[in-house]
Amino acid sequence: MKSAELNVREDMVRLCKSLFDRGFSVGTAGNVSVRLEDGILMTPTNVTLGDLVPERIAKIDLEGNHVAGDRPTKEVFLHQAFYETRPQAGAVVHLHSTWATALSCLMDVNPDDCIPPLTPYVVMRVGAVKLVPYVKPGDPKSGELVRDLNGQYGAVLLGNHGPVVSGKDLFSAVCAAEELEETAKLLVALRGQKTKLLSKEEVAELQTTFGTI
Repeated sequence: MKSAELNVREDMVRLCKSLFDRGFSVGTAGNVSVRLEDGILMTPTNVTLGDLVPERIAKIDLEGNHVAGDRPTKEVFLHQAFYETRPQAGAVVHLHSTWATALSCLMDVNPDDCIPPLTPYVVMRVGAVKLVPYVKPGDPKSGELVRDLNGQYGAVLLGNHGPVVSGKDLFSAVCAAEELEETAKLLVALRGQKTKLLSKEEVAELQTTFGTI
């Protein structure tokens, strides 16, 4: 195994444990992947994010064949779809974090903008978030739903399931997933209150200054 790949595996162990220890993932829920030059590393199925072993992290090649480590997450299709439609994506984080999942269960969420611009940081780190319809976990259709978005969204909220967030690298994807969760918490806490969102002009200023996701 090349040292660069081993470093990525060790980073996955460290950052996934951080997510688990802070309650962003419970039990065996959630999965994380990182794109390599010759394939994709993915957390294995039925393993907690807090108990990963570098050498046992799954690896698939560019054709989707399992080539190393334990069997990959059953959500492999979801991860592949992000990489295939977003060349800038270097990592994908899928969580069942409490508040984002709660938001995905509400009836009146705007499916085209389910995480509205409440704070500058959700604009800067996450961008617009699409709500996609519920499908059974592990169903290849989840990948089809993401592919149908043609790479327009760096993050989606799976109906009645939870968030999936991509980033240029693993650290960026983890930070974006955390920002989405905290913003979802604020949105649920503020429901029923008169809430001021950032204006279109303020969002545009952020995008001009910091770039789009």
